Order: sequence, then C-alpha cells, then structure tokens
Amino acid sequence: MTRIEALTREAAALPRTERLELVRALLELDGGAVAEAEETWDEEIRARVQAVDEGRASSVSLADLRREMDGRLGA
Repeated sequence: MTRIEALTREAAALPRTERLELVRALLELDGGAVAEAEETWDEEIRARVQAVDEGRASSVSLADLRREMDGRLGA
C-alpha cells in the first residue's frame, strides 16, 4: 500500500466534519485556494444581487425550475 493510499484510508475513517476540516487544510496548503474561491463566490453573489436589483435579471419560481430540471433530466 502506498503512502497516499494509507492516508486516504485513514482520512475516510474520520468523521465527516473532520474530513471537511482536512480538505480545507489541504486546500490552504495550495496557496490559499479556499480563500480565493470564497472571494470569487462573494464577487459572483454581489454581481447577481446587483443584476436583480437593477432589473437586469429575472427569477424563476421553484415549481418552474423543478419542471425544467425534470424535463432536462428525464425524471
């Protein structure tokens, strides 16, 4: 068994919350990828809210969305 396989097996045995903490820690080792992703999503959310506020975007009801997704997924 390789070192990576052993680590993977050990990580899989962790409780879900600890696995998520491990993922976050590993991503942060890669130059703050988590912080960068969060910042990018924050910018996207702000842009979408602004588009709605300015009338440049429209909304869809949950029922309509479900019908559309059912049609696309063949459900």
